[in-house]
Amino acid sequence: MGDDTVSIHQWRIEALALRLADGRQSPTALKIQRGVGRLMAGLGQVSVTELTLASGRRADVIALSPNGDITIVEVKSSLADFRADTKWRDYQAFCDYLFFAVADDFPIEVLPEEAGLIVADAYGAAILHAPERTPLAAARRKAVTIRFAQAAAARLHSLTDPEGAPGTLL
Repeated sequence: MGDDTVSIHQWRIEALALRLADGRQSPTALKIQRGVGRLMAGLGQVSVTELTLASGRRADVIALSPNGDITIVEVKSSLADFRADTKWRDYQAFCDYLFFAVADDFPIEVLPEEAGLIVADAYGAAILHAPERTPLAAARRKAVTIRFAQAAAARLHSLTDPEGAPGTLL
C-alpha cells in the first residue's frame, strides 16, 4: 500500500470511530471498549460496539464466537456510572455470557458476582472472572446473530462509502 492509501484508510477508520462514539461514552469508557475488542479478537471472537438490541437497550460490546456463543460486555467507566445504571440485568436475555469491563482502578467488590469481570485499558484486557454460561433459546440466538451481522455489514459499508449508508449503523 502506498502512503496515500494508508492515510485514506486511516481517515476512514477515524471517521467511523467518530460516528460510533456518539458523545455518550467517556474517554475512559472508549478506552475500555477498545481493550475489550482486542481481548475478544485474541480469543477468536468478532465484536461490535454500541449495538441496539431488540429490547431497545444498547450493548456496549457484543461478541460472537466461532461456535455462535454471544457475549455482552457492559463497560463501566466509574463507580458513579455503575451506581446510576441498573439496566445491566436486561442484557442477560440476549447473551450466553455477560461481563462487566472496568479499568484497573475500579472498586470491583461492588460488581455482581453472577456477571463475569474484565479489566481493560486502551491496549488490551484480561478476564478475571468468567460467568456461568446461560444458553440462549435458538430463536433469540438467531435474532441477535442477524442483528449483529447487519450492524457489522452496515459499518463495513460505511467505511467504503461514508455518504452512501447514513443511518444504517444500528
